[in-house]
Amino acid sequence: MTSKPPDFSGGFLFNKLETSILSFFPYFFLLLQPYMKYSTAFLLFFLSLSTWILTGCNTKYNKVMKSKDVEYKLRMADQYYDQKRYRIAQTLYEELYPVYKGTDKFEELYYKDAYCFYYMKNYRDAENFFKGFLEVFPNSTKGEEVDFMRAYCFYKQIPKIDLDQTNAIKTMGMMQTFINTHPGSTRNAEATAIIDECRMRLEEKELRGADQYFKVGQFRAAAISYTNLLNNFPESNQGDKYMLKAVLAYFKFAGMSVPEKQIERYEQVIKTVEEFEDRYPESNLLKEARIYANNSSENIKKIKDEQAKTTTQL
Repeated sequence: MTSKPPDFSGGFLFNKLETSILSFFPYFFLLLQPYMKYSTAFLLFFLSLSTWILTGCNTKYNKVMKSKDVEYKLRMADQYYDQKRYRIAQTLYEELYPVYKGTDKFEELYYKDAYCFYYMKNYRDAENFFKGFLEVFPNSTKGEEVDFMRAYCFYKQIPKIDLDQTNAIKTMGMMQTFINTHPGSTRNAEATAIIDECRMRLEEKELRGADQYFKVGQFRAAAISYTNLLNNFPESNQGDKYMLKAVLAYFKFAGMSVPEKQIERYEQVIKTVEEFEDRYPESNLLKEARIYANNSSENIKKIKDEQAKTTTQL
């Protein structure tokens, strides 16, 4: 089986239509409304056809479900599986568990049952079944594939970047474990690419959080967040940009501080620029960072001059 995202066209959509065809009636009526004034025969034909489809499908399905011939049921389950009618196949496989457990056919049954959930986009149950497969059949020749698919199910459950990224973290851990467990696997390149993608998602989420702090004027929180972002993703090719953002945030934070705190906070700006120079000596952004350092030095000098004048006057 391929580890690529499955094709949900064809059989899957037909399966959905077969199991809930009545829900499509209103849409068909809307489409056919312009033609109904010419003849009611077409409407009667459509209703008859729909009834025939439902009755025929249900009759065949009921026949399979009621059959006591377990070999027949298994053949039909495999047939439904091959036709991508996974919902029906999964129901049949589940019913056959007690019959085939412990036999030489149970492994293939369990394997296909897990994939039924996967192809139906029920990734949580699919992950549980892939996990169960590895526990029940630890020496299976399908073990490497199933191990990858278990991790891939977490990947498929990753939500939008703005939402909780727990599944992205789990995906990274499980894909790395897969690589370590199967060092020669042809799937390692894909596992590595998925890890990189998840890392980029986590980095982007942290960046959005830091940018939001800056946007609402919480400059100290923004500066700390940009610094944490840099430390959490030291290999990022955006590191110098994050550091410049931290410099700017500290500079703005110093400017809006009470006079008693401004000197030490402008000194923080200078210190951050010095760290910038050490870390990214070839960065094109270093020139801009030095401007903030120079402005901070000038502001410190002005503050000290004002303090000296005040002391003299006293």
